[in-house]
Amino acid sequence: MSDMQIQQVLNEMRRLSATASGSASNGAQAAEGGASADFARTLQQSLQQVNDTQQKSAELATAFQLGDPQVSLSQVMLAGQKASLGFEATVQVRNKLLSAYQEIMNMQV
Repeated sequence: MSDMQIQQVLNEMRRLSATASGSASNGAQAAEGGASADFARTLQQSLQQVNDTQQKSAELATAFQLGDPQVSLSQVMLAGQKASLGFEATVQVRNKLLSAYQEIMNMQV
C-alpha cells in the first residue's frame, strides 16, 4: 500500500473525527482529554467499519456457496476485495501509529 493510500485513509479518519465532534467544534480547540476521546472513538468506528465489511463479505461468500440465486460471483469477489483492502489499510495505519509511538518514546526529555 502506497503512502498516498495511507494518507487517504488518514484523511478519511480525520473527516470522521470532525463529523463525530460536529457540534463540539464551535471554532475552539477541544481539550486534550476530549481530543484523545475523539481519536479513540474515530479509531473504534473505523475498526467497526472494517469488521462489518469483512462480515458482509463472509456472509455473501456463504450465501453464494449455498446456491443463493440473488448472489453473484462478482458480488462475492468485490466484497472480498473491499474487505481485504480495508484490512490492509487498517494494518498500515496500525503500523504507522506504532512507529510514531515508538519514535515518541525514544525522544529525549
